[in-house]
Amino acid sequence: MPAGQLSYALNVNNYHHDERLYQAWVQVLDWMRQYAQEKNCRFEKESDFPDFIYRMERPYELPTTIMAASLSDHRGEPFLTAEVSPRHADLKRIGFRVPGAQIHWHAHYHQPQGLLLDGKLALSKEKLFQMADRASQALAVKA
Repeated sequence: MPAGQLSYALNVNNYHHDERLYQAWVQVLDWMRQYAQEKNCRFEKESDFPDFIYRMERPYELPTTIMAASLSDHRGEPFLTAEVSPRHADLKRIGFRVPGAQIHWHAHYHQPQGLLLDGKLALSKEKLFQMADRASQALAVKA
């Protein structure tokens, strides 16, 4: 394949990969909102994408403006944070962290499995709820 065609093919594949990752991110945000509603805690937007903040007159093309969010207890103390890579990052991922602990997970999008935590475990609503439950319990012990 000539270099020009290879470059075009890689760009198209990267675009579709990124598009799927950001769609999966929207799903993660929905799961976080559901968790907050079911467990009587708070879902909070932590930050917007820089592309959205500085877009000026350009159209905004991502499916959400939220780049980082958290689940917090009734005092507003976050126990699980999540963020997605910005568009300019080469290796995009969704990251999860437990504030104040050395616990973090990375989810990458793999076709056809979808989001995989640390390249192995499928990220599902149930798995996210388990992660949030453990993080919430860790915060309760710390308090």
